[in-house]
Amino acid sequence: MNYLVNFILAISLTGFSYFIGSFLLSKGLPLWQALIIGFSVVSLGALMEALGSPIWLIVLVPFPVGMLLLYFFLNTTIPQWFITYSTTLLIYTVIHIPMSYFFQFHSLIPAWKLS
Repeated sequence: MNYLVNFILAISLTGFSYFIGSFLLSKGLPLWQALIIGFSVVSLGALMEALGSPIWLIVLVPFPVGMLLLYFFLNTTIPQWFITYSTTLLIYTVIHIPMSYFFQFHSLIPAWKLS
């Protein structure tokens, strides 16, 4: 049960970073689209971790999916998308720091605990 709660928390916080990042710089994503991106990114990271992939692959695989989904959902110019994605990453990092401290995660991937 704890893993499911952590998984939902990770999806929510990742989706929240996409929602806020897009809201600050453009017309903003609807919450459901931000949560789809959050679900996709966290699920891929968790899947890579569950398959025993190396750390670089666990981190690398979710990035292009999040980038493509954001571009698709925003339906805007590439420069605007890039600025929005960069802002989203900044917000994700700001959220990541306290979450790592309080929940002992390396990342917002539920099973990836600090050693």
